[in-house]
Formats: sequence, C-alpha cells, structure tokens
Amino acid sequence: MLTSLQNPLVKQMRKLHAAKERDRQQMFLLEGTHLLEEACGVDYPLEVVCFTPEWQARYPELWETVTQRSPRCELVNEAVLKAMATTVQPDGVVAVAKRRQSAVPSIPQSGLTLALETLQDPGNLGTLIRTAAATGTQGIWLSADSVDAASPKVLRASAGQWFRLPVSVSADLKTDVIRAQQQGVQVISTTADAPLTYWEIDYRQPTLVLLGNEGAGLSADLLSTADHQVRIPLHSGVESLNVAIAAALILYEALRQTSHSSSVS
Repeated sequence: MLTSLQNPLVKQMRKLHAAKERDRQQMFLLEGTHLLEEACGVDYPLEVVCFTPEWQARYPELWETVTQRSPRCELVNEAVLKAMATTVQPDGVVAVAKRRQSAVPSIPQSGLTLALETLQDPGNLGTLIRTAAATGTQGIWLSADSVDAASPKVLRASAGQWFRLPVSVSADLKTDVIRAQQQGVQVISTTADAPLTYWEIDYRQPTLVLLGNEGAGLSADLLSTADHQVRIPLHSGVESLNVAIAAALILYEALRQTSHSSSVS
C-alpha cells in the first residue's frame, strides 16, 4: 500500500492538476467511481488506477474490471488519495489515462456539430458535452485558446459523457469552419440582433453551430463566416443566456426537427 506523499507516483499525479502538465505528460486524471465506470463502459484505456481498501471492498466488480484493464493498480491510504485528487472529498478512486490524440476536426457529413470559440469555464464545457451527447450531436470543435478539454472539472461536469462524444481542438477555428462550409456544411451563429430566431433554421442538413466566449461572445471575424445568424428571444432587460443553455435550446430544436422528419417519413 502506498502511504507516502513523497512517492514519485503521487507527485506525478499531483502535477496533473495543472493543464500545462497534462499537456506535457499527455495524461489526465479520472476521479471518482462514476467516471471510472463510464471509461470502462467504452473500453477507454487506463494507465494507473489508485484506490483505497474501503473503495475496493465497496466495488469488487469494478475493481476486478480495472485490474484487468490497467497495467498498474495501487492500493493507497486516504491521505495519499486526497493528495492525488482535485476534489475535496474523493470517493476512494483516482485513475490516470492517456489524452486523446488531437486530430484535425472532421467535416460532419450529417447532423449537428458545435464549434466553440475561446470557451473558458470548465463547467460550461462539461455541460455542453453532456447535452450534446444527450441530443445525438456529432461532436464538438474547440478553439485552441479554450479551457483544457481534459480538465477534471470538465470531466465531472460532463457526467462521464466526455468518453462518448468526440471533442477536437482546432488550431485555427476560422479556417476549419470555412473548410466545412466549402464542403456543403451549413454554418449558424448566434447574435442578439439576428433577423431569424433559432427555430426558423432547417437543421436537417449537416450543420455547424458557432458559439462564443462567455463574456464577449463570438468574435466578429468568426461571426462573419456564418451562412445564417440567429437569435434566442429574451425578455426586456435580460442581456444574454449562459452559453450551455443557449446551446441546449438549439440542440433540442435540431433534435425535434430530425425526430419529426423521421416520424413523418
């Protein structure tokens, strides 16, 4: 059992609390039973799993699964586990996994994809991932200056859906958007003074929806690429919606349209 906070593994995992170190090591932390179950559910490869004796006794089947799938499993005491985790009250297990290999965003051939510019809040990104997965969205494109997609807070806010939804980081989001547009993808952006409401768009074709920074919204440069700009109606005095809520409205409208189309046909 690992009991020393000076153990090299403990130090390595503590470093993964920082985005720069996650990027350098190309690893990230998985904290908690639910995230571990979701990772195992899609056969996501694990590198290290650390757990307390209490967790091992509480989840014998999951323990058996991870010991078969991870090359290194370590029994640790409560103090060591707390040092490894970013949460105040970890539930007994923390794992390390390799980051997804970054790939050029793939052009959607059908359905809806989200493109997010300079998103900063990990809770928002996690919620967006969760909602996108729930609505059958094809994936998410994330600008390179956004929050780290492998942040522990993003994974927790996604409720494990991070493992089920492709998230690509774009080195040049505008170039990728134009590339998609040139291949027939409809590009939609949201802005307060747009002539159309979000439900007046036909989403039954390959569509890319652009959403911007929590405070500043979309840059004028990216906004100008859109085929259609849409607004979400708001009562007087309400300036804007949270970006994850705005996305949810559009995603569920797209789902409504495609579901209705399928039922009619």
